[in-house]
Amino acid sequence: MADLSLQRRLAAEILGVGETRVRFDPERISEIESALTKDDIRRLIKDGAIWAEQSGRNSRARWKERHEKRKKGHRRGPGKRKGSKTAREDPHKKWVNTIRKIRRYLKWLKDNEVLDSSTYRRLRQLAKGGAFASLSDLKRHLSEMGIQVR
Repeated sequence: MADLSLQRRLAAEILGVGETRVRFDPERISEIESALTKDDIRRLIKDGAIWAEQSGRNSRARWKERHEKRKKGHRRGPGKRKGSKTAREDPHKKWVNTIRKIRRYLKWLKDNEVLDSSTYRRLRQLAKGGAFASLSDLKRHLSEMGIQVR
């Protein structure tokens, strides 16, 4: 077998791949052996005597299928969970998001003159104290107070 290490190295450089991915046509070995310059190698690549094999990669098909299901909420049941509830969702971040939503809504009510400033201030202090678990809880409280909100 001829030593084609030079040709392999030059072809890898031209094709922009690793040397292990370079393939030679077995019927044209003598022609490849006589090619000593990059121009000769380029000509052989153009003729199809030398080519780069496609790299083997892991298939993403199974991952994509699982990912689509998980986006719909499937495969996320108790049997799939490893960490505690607080490990999976930071309680502080959850609180920050909830309180921001409540405060934004209270501000909207005040700006649209549904609430007067004293009621707004009282409700905001209640929210700060954790009196409302969610925005719907605040709306329930407002309806009990007799304040009509949408």
